[in-house]
Amino acid sequence: MFNANTSSGQNLGKRLSMSGMRGNIYYLEDVSVQFGHITALKSVELSIEQGEVIFITGASGAGKSTLLKVLSGEIEPTGGSVKRAESDLKGKRIFSSRVFQELRLMERMSLEDNMKLSYDPTVYRSRNEFNQDMMELSKVLGIDDRLQLKARDANGGLRQKVSIVRALLARPDIFIADEPTSSLDFDNARKLFDLLNIYNVKRGMTIIWASHNGELVKKFSGRIVHLDKGRLVYSGHACFI
Repeated sequence: MFNANTSSGQNLGKRLSMSGMRGNIYYLEDVSVQFGHITALKSVELSIEQGEVIFITGASGAGKSTLLKVLSGEIEPTGGSVKRAESDLKGKRIFSSRVFQELRLMERMSLEDNMKLSYDPTVYRSRNEFNQDMMELSKVLGIDDRLQLKARDANGGLRQKVSIVRALLARPDIFIADEPTSSLDFDNARKLFDLLNIYNVKRGMTIIWASHNGELVKKFSGRIVHLDKGRLVYSGHACFI
């Protein structure tokens, strides 16, 4: 099992800068979202601080995906207001990366080439540094020997891992994921969370992860935001769910 003490984890962790960012990056006030006659979110009040680990839980149809899309700016509420911080306390622009259920891989490209789409010369000092991160992340998630496979030929779990690596290679301040472990077994889900925990601890990366699997979420530390029929009914520690 991967953890912060493995050699790949240590190497990756050393290169992740400590950002020390704090303060609210999201503030939702009385937010509602209506799709025709369907109410996806109703009167949601929520604030999220930089560096938090948030698990959004609830049954299918509870509003988890809609809430993530509101946070990411993909959709705007039909009622209430959303405030999103554009920069941290030091004035650095805040950047978010998303992994939604529509993974949006380029089907005719290899898995490696899909990940290379994240390369940004303003983020990395060189292509070599980017490639090193890509290979280490791939090794941690156990996909380094399948990178030449075409995306169209990859199974669901492999596609999820590639999408996650691609998002992390952008070195985001905020990582938003919708059911990122839906095609993974518990051990692979654990590897993923251990990896995200390194980014959270070393860079202060905010993690916002939606899951319907309450038992899985209870194994990890973080704040639970629980939805029921579009309403936020609980925000707190997992042990009280």
